[in-house]
Amino acid sequence: MATVSLPRNCGCLLNSVDFLHTRTTYYPSTFITCLTSRRRYSRCSFAKNSKKNGGEAVRDEAGNEGGEKNSKFIASRSGVLQACTITSALIAALGVAIRQVSHVASAEGLPILDCSSQVSFGFEMWHLELITGLVVFISSSRYLLLNTWTDFADSSQAANLQVLSSLQPLDYMFVAFLPGISEELLFRGAILPLFGMNLNGVGVAALIFGVLHLGNGRKSSFAIWATFVGLAYGYATILSSSLVVPMASHALNNLIGGLLWRYTSNASSQK
Repeated sequence: MATVSLPRNCGCLLNSVDFLHTRTTYYPSTFITCLTSRRRYSRCSFAKNSKKNGGEAVRDEAGNEGGEKNSKFIASRSGVLQACTITSALIAALGVAIRQVSHVASAEGLPILDCSSQVSFGFEMWHLELITGLVVFISSSRYLLLNTWTDFADSSQAANLQVLSSLQPLDYMFVAFLPGISEELLFRGAILPLFGMNLNGVGVAALIFGVLHLGNGRKSSFAIWATFVGLAYGYATILSSSLVVPMASHALNNLIGGLLWRYTSNASSQK
């Protein structure tokens, strides 16, 4: 999830899990706060900067554009990549700090679990089966929900359209793996073991993970899904005692979701 100072324009650092969704995708939102909070402070300033950086206004279904209430803006490619890099680095730094502090506190005899010893970066071959199972389970569950839960699908589509539209194909790997690795380092590598390597710890970490997905246009359905995903990653972390499993699963799910969103969006635009 030492003290880290957050830049104002990034909003809440931890407003991340996880994830932007569409009817066929599930994508990370580590950096969505940085991209949208500026509009909250100054809608006109955001529109001006978006135009300067290559962003463009997108008409809504009613045909409104520009300063209308329902208008949306596509963030520029450089803005997306920069926000992803900054927030991922800060999240990873916070996770490392918590792990290091818990290690020192545990060595000093304080009643605090050593996060680094509870969840390591070890890897065994059977972890591949666990990673594969997580990817299949989460992707299929996402697909089912996005085709049956309208509220979830609509808000996910809007978020994906805003953030992913300007990216190039290779960018998807960058914005998939960076958040996946940094978020798991914090939530499953630091917060989970800090509260205990048991179901209670899994639940607490997942709940925090989900709650921090509220706001900036993300509805309660988004937070519920993020909590569900957090439970799956947390349980896998307990089974494997390895950060490699949730990191790899998270990153792969992000990548699959982003590429599917791009493919389905292109296919729809060609009809």
